[in-house]
Amino acid sequence: MTAEHAPHRGTRRRNPATAPPGRSSGRPRDPAIEEAILLAARNRLASDGYSAMTIGDIIADAGVTRPTLYRRWSNKYELALDALRHALRRRREAHPSLPTDRLPPREAFTEAVRRLGLRQCDSCMMPLHGSFMGAAEREPGLLRQLREHGAQPCREELLMTLVRLQQRGAVRTDSDLETVVRLCFGSYFADYLRTGRATPADHAQRVAAALWPTIATSRSR
Repeated sequence: MTAEHAPHRGTRRRNPATAPPGRSSGRPRDPAIEEAILLAARNRLASDGYSAMTIGDIIADAGVTRPTLYRRWSNKYELALDALRHALRRRREAHPSLPTDRLPPREAFTEAVRRLGLRQCDSCMMPLHGSFMGAAEREPGLLRQLREHGAQPCREELLMTLVRLQQRGAVRTDSDLETVVRLCFGSYFADYLRTGRATPADHAQRVAAALWPTIATSRSR
């Protein structure tokens, strides 16, 4: 049995939201090497899926040796979690907090819907969802981490934008905000499943235009 397919259910798994990659001591790590491995793993997860992804493919794509990878990650599962964490961190860094209070209500809602797609449903993250959902029965922790550290923070940002707009009197108090968030979030997946391509540039505007009249107060329409 090879190392990449070795059972690891009895090993203690890290929280990918807090733990840095690599656990052994020795000479200092080269951040460029770790970046290359994580990018290779992320791309393989998106293109091949978790089950088909192999350590051999990753080391070939990253241009490193097998010992170099195993000094940092003991198995494929740990590497997949850190690749997810890496992708989510890059999404957060690319898109700072939304200045809701400085934008007109409808514009703030539209921007929040747009960021939902930018943070969670870009050309890499969308296949990652499919990869982790496909591996959910064998490795439920992958999908759980994606929900907790990927999907949930994005949903929370849109929800809190709606709550603040409600407090400003721009969104009706009887609006079902959770359902609005689900509709917005799901629209990106629906579009990807329909076309298999990147989200159109006007997607957020179209979704916001369809939903805003149903949730806005009369003075904000």
